[in-house]
Amino acid sequence: MSYPPALERLIEQLRSLPGIGGKTAERLAMPLLRSPRDQVLALSRAIAEVGQQTTDCPICHNLVLANACDICSDPTRDFAQVCVVEEPKDLLAIEKTGRFRGGYHVLRGRLAPLEGRTAKDLTLDALEARLASGAVRELILATNPDLEGDATALAVAELADAHGVRVTRLARGLPTGSSLEHSSAAMLGDALVGRQELPRS
Repeated sequence: MSYPPALERLIEQLRSLPGIGGKTAERLAMPLLRSPRDQVLALSRAIAEVGQQTTDCPICHNLVLANACDICSDPTRDFAQVCVVEEPKDLLAIEKTGRFRGGYHVLRGRLAPLEGRTAKDLTLDALEARLASGAVRELILATNPDLEGDATALAVAELADAHGVRVTRLARGLPTGSSLEHSSAAMLGDALVGRQELPRS
């Protein structure tokens, strides 16, 4: 006994998404059968539109609807300073702070050899071309603070070093409002390594 062919096809398509196995695909598909038809059609249209209308910004590789994103088209930004992030969602998180007015480069992933993601899966060639142009003065590495993120940051730093570009990394350590007793050893270690001079008047 098997599901109707249309449902089988839906489950198979859901399974093809990263991080979704057979059981999860089934769990995602079943509620769609009970959803109102207009809701299912709206979801279908949204999936079709995102595939048809979104593309990569040719400069930073963020997701865009036009040829260049709003950030790369903004003449008030300092594009000699480029923040390197793993995914578009990371770019959005930094933009929400309102504290960075440079450019970005979205790697579209990170190095994870055990999961089959290598340097060729990232936008490192495009980043190297930006570095080779001589227009970039500083790369700010904003990859995730974990094993894969650190390996990715190291690969990017090596590219930058080859072109004589300054490399900095987002500070790590204690979040504002936290207490030392509830901080992990890794967090405290990062905070010690990344300590800063106390500003005085």
